Amino acid sequence: MGGGPSPRIGLNLKVAQKQILTPGLVQMVSVLALNKLELREMINREMVANPVLEEVPEDVPSIDEVDKRTESAETTPPSPNHVARNGDHQDSFQEIDFGTFFDDYLDPGYRSPEAEVVERPSFENFLSQPTSLSAHLEWQLSLSVCSDSVREAGHSIIGNLNEDGYVTAPLEEIAQTGGHSLADVQEALGLIQVFDPVGVAARDVRECLLIQLHTLAPDNTLAQQIVSGYLKQLQNKQYREIARALDRPVKTVERCVDLIRKLDPRPGQRYNNSQARLIEPDVAFVKAGDTYQVVMNEDGLPQLRLSHHYRRLLGEDSTTREVRNYVKERFTSAIQLIKNIEQRKQTIVKVCEAIIRRQNEFLDRGIDYLRPMMIKEVAEEVGVHPSTVSRAVASKYAYTPQGVYELRYFFSEAVQGPSGAATSLINLKRLVKKMIDEEDVARPLTDEQITQQLQKVGYCVTRRTVAKYREDMRIPSTHQRRVKA
Repeated sequence: MGGGPSPRIGLNLKVAQKQILTPGLVQMVSVLALNKLELREMINREMVANPVLEEVPEDVPSIDEVDKRTESAETTPPSPNHVARNGDHQDSFQEIDFGTFFDDYLDPGYRSPEAEVVERPSFENFLSQPTSLSAHLEWQLSLSVCSDSVREAGHSIIGNLNEDGYVTAPLEEIAQTGGHSLADVQEALGLIQVFDPVGVAARDVRECLLIQLHTLAPDNTLAQQIVSGYLKQLQNKQYREIARALDRPVKTVERCVDLIRKLDPRPGQRYNNSQARLIEPDVAFVKAGDTYQVVMNEDGLPQLRLSHHYRRLLGEDSTTREVRNYVKERFTSAIQLIKNIEQRKQTIVKVCEAIIRRQNEFLDRGIDYLRPMMIKEVAEEVGVHPSTVSRAVASKYAYTPQGVYELRYFFSEAVQGPSGAATSLINLKRLVKKMIDEEDVARPLTDEQITQQLQKVGYCVTRRTVAKYREDMRIPSTHQRRVKA
């Protein structure tokens, strides 16, 4: 009898931890994918929805400045770590393990001191054509490690996605129409389904949600069961029926439903804005001495802190249980958001530092010196999944000595260049475009002639490859380019 309660206690602790952290992981993924302007809008919405969140006034010292002083917590805003570990009312906060939100993800000393003394550039607004869903996926596919036949099948799958990001044709039909084997199409589908945005290339809503759950909450088997077998009941809010069928408490099912609600059933929609949009560089690559530093553009972003008023409310004896529970829930949500915003910043900085280490010559000398760079190698160096790198660079721009570039522009597969050395595919495409720009319009170059010229200067390419590059750049065929005298 004495050993009976222990498994139940352990099980309860495990379930509680999943319900607290898993929705935060979903939010962390979505926050990472936001650019600066989108993040600002999201923070403003959260401040309206959560009264515990406050914006730090401009005349209040920053957290970094506060940490360097010995002023009391009553006269300066506490850092998130202070709230998590050293709250003023320890008896009111001890039931919430705020520390777990920070220990796994935050490194308060991560910010490089060199970045503080670097002269910040003037971050101006720019107009940018938005990236389409197909272009975003094609870019990830071009940098994926797979066979040529699987890559070709991947192109066909991407061509069969609708605006919501779903596959619109049976795999057998895609294989037959594109001249692929069914095995290659199935392998390509599995490859694309781990791309950003999470849930893309699903064949129905159920598969879309399951892909997101497998990525964001792989241990939450109950949520996966609900989506797999009880989607209709979920849509009809028949939570008691689901709980009865799965023999689980209704409250547990409802917590899983809260998680499922945070998923995106239409992951492709974010990339379907056809209008040019305003952008601000999210980072700057600024030279300090002989090295480049990453400077985050946080101008105009609200700096968040936790409300002192609500912290005092938790410590007052007159506060009702209902109010206390609501405030604790809001504090949990607020700290989760602060953590995810900080995690976004750290991930972007680490990815950018990896870019700088590889693209130093480009930053000094220009685009001709852009080096090949794969998502996978940066992901391994930073210690994250390749899809995390894809989200960290998607729709984000860097201010550099060579101009403003989208971060994903720095990633390009390697091709064999002169003397057998690897060169960036981007530079090879630029060379093809230059040849076509300088051709005799009355006698435009054929793909075969371009291939021969490239081979003469040391590029190992085929006519089919040149044709693909030309099509990628939306350059018409020889016949279409010919201008009759």
